[in-house]
Amino acid sequence: MVDQFAPHIGEHTVDVLDNLGVAVEFASEQTCCGQPAFNSGFRSEAYPVAEKFVEIFERVNGLIVVPSGSCAAMVRNYYKDLFRDDEDLVRRAEKVAGRLFELTEFLYKFFGPSAVRGSSNKTVTYHKCCHLLREIGIDEEPVELLSGLEGIQIVPLERADVCCGFGGAFSVKMPDISSAILDEKLDYIQSTGADYVVAGDAGCIFQMQGGLRRRNSDIRVVHIAEALTDSIERGKRSRNRQ
Repeated sequence: MVDQFAPHIGEHTVDVLDNLGVAVEFASEQTCCGQPAFNSGFRSEAYPVAEKFVEIFERVNGLIVVPSGSCAAMVRNYYKDLFRDDEDLVRRAEKVAGRLFELTEFLYKFFGPSAVRGSSNKTVTYHKCCHLLREIGIDEEPVELLSGLEGIQIVPLERADVCCGFGGAFSVKMPDISSAILDEKLDYIQSTGADYVVAGDAGCIFQMQGGLRRRNSDIRVVHIAEALTDSIERGKRSRNRQ
C-alpha cells in the first residue's frame, strides 16, 4: 500500500532514519510481502510473492525496517506457516525475519524513547493498529516516541486498541460490519478534539481518513513517520531562528 498509494510514508521513513544517521539502502526490486493474498486464503498466490521477498532481503546486509506492523507480522509470524513444507525456505525466512523490525520498534529498541528530537504545535491522539499491537507486541512505544517532541499535546483515545474496521479484505467482504466498527472508532476520535490521529499502518490510515472526510471532519490521519518528520523539520526551523 505504501508503494502504490502512499509513497510519502516510505519517504518520511527514510527521512526519520537519515536524521538519526542511519545509512539507508532501498532494494528497488522489492514488491509485496504476500500478506493480502495469504489473509484471503490464496496461499498458492501468496507463496511466490513471499518467496521473492525472502530472496531479495536475504541478499541485503544489516537490519530491515518496515513502516508497517502488518507487514512485519507477516514476515516474522506467518512465513514459517506459509513455507512449512520446505524446511530450507523456512530457515531462510527465519533468518530474514530475525533482522526485520517495524519502524517504531526499531527506533525504540536501538535509539530509545527520546530517539527523535523535534517540536510540534499539534494535538494528537494515537490509534493502536491491530497487527502492530497483537502480533508484534508494540503498545505504548510509539506514544513514548511522540511524547518526546517539544510542544506536542497527546490526548488519549478511548478504546485505542480496538480495530478500525479495515482488516484488509475484511472491509470489502463485510462492508456493513466494517463500517459499524469504523463509526464507533470515529466517534471516539472526534471526541478527543485532536488535530491529528497517528497510526502505524497505511490501511488503517486510509480507513479512518476516508471515514472522517465523509463526516466533513478536519482531523487528519497520518503515519507516525510523517508526524516525526514534520516535527524534525519544525524543530530545525525553530533552532535556526534562535
